[in-house]
Amino acid sequence: MRQETGVIVAVNVSRETGTRKVTVPTAVLRVGHGIEGDAHAGAWHRQVSLLSLSSIDRMRGKGLELAPGDFAENLTVAGLDVWALPVGTRLSVGDEVELEVTQIGKECHLGCDIRRQVGDCVMPREGIFAKVVAGGVVRPGDPVRVRGEVLA
Repeated sequence: MRQETGVIVAVNVSRETGTRKVTVPTAVLRVGHGIEGDAHAGAWHRQVSLLSLSSIDRMRGKGLELAPGDFAENLTVAGLDVWALPVGTRLSVGDEVELEVTQIGKECHLGCDIRRQVGDCVMPREGIFAKVVAGGVVRPGDPVRVRGEVLA
């Protein structure tokens, strides 16, 4: 049975792509854009990235010192295996934000800081990407709920 809820443990942003992100106390998500001030924001299908804390913990198990944002994810989520959610899944975050999963994993660009420094990157395998359907503010502690899947 698939998990249906989780919680945001970190909100992360960066000014440049391919770099570790910095944890921030809150972020504003805009419809059709993503997180204000983040390098990955824009009018495309990968506006916001999510990674499960369990994915980071598996890499920590290899003896690596890692923190949320080190794999360039915008939202680090505990209690929900985001990599298991199919494309089209709708997620509510907090009281306002709604996301739609648009992509599972990605092609890794070998020159990124994360891969060079860590030696491996879980984002290509377990990170997911979403577009912002309803905007608002997100912060650590906000619940993440699976709302359902969009039918094609």
